[in-house]
Amino acid sequence: MSETSIPQTPQEAAEKITETFNTAAKEFESLKLDTTVPESVRMLAEKTVNQTREAYERGKESLEESIDALERSFDAAGQGATAFNRKLIDIAQRNLNSGFDLAKNLAAAKNLAEIVELQSAFIRSQFDVFASQAGEIRALTTKIAADTAEPIKDQVSRTMDTVRKAS
Repeated sequence: MSETSIPQTPQEAAEKITETFNTAAKEFESLKLDTTVPESVRMLAEKTVNQTREAYERGKESLEESIDALERSFDAAGQGATAFNRKLIDIAQRNLNSGFDLAKNLAAAKNLAEIVELQSAFIRSQFDVFASQAGEIRALTTKIAADTAEPIKDQVSRTMDTVRKAS
């Protein structure tokens, strides 16, 4: 079978492919890639690997600190929600007690004028009570928001300080 002839059978094609592969393998083997890597290239590669490892460690530490800050923030939010619910229950109980006190006083009233006076006094006092309760709720929600945001705010500040020091 000559080099330029086209194989006529599958057997001839397989023989041609095997012959071509063997020739290419001999030529490839004769190239021998026995060159040495220059010291400067090895040092650069080692330096790059070390810098990459350090960057990974810093990133890993930063991620762990961020997760910790989020956990503290979620804990504060949960505690805040509990405190908020307790405050609402306390306010509701005080308002119910005031209503029961009014009902008791109304039941003991001697005449219509006394009933009107008791209701008027109750309504006036309830405006002050509601304003006070709104202030309690506002103060509590402000504290909850601050407590929830504090861990994240601290983490962002620490991260920014680290970035500034690295620059």
